[in-house]
Amino acid sequence: MVDARKRDNIKVGQFVKIVKKQHQITGETTEGTVGEILTKSPNHPYGIKVKLVSGLVGRVKEIIE
Repeated sequence: MVDARKRDNIKVGQFVKIVKKQHQITGETTEGTVGEILTKSPNHPYGIKVKLVSGLVGRVKEIIE
């Protein structure tokens, strides 16, 4: 499985599972296509923050591709 905590592994157009901020406690994921990468640092312990094409924002938990 590809590490979703490294920015280099996330590309615009990829299909991913994210956890939105309000679902961090439950861990509920949402699937979608990456539209924009919001995290500027090369890695993040909780996952790279992205904005999906649908407009939803969250941290990548899994890269489906």
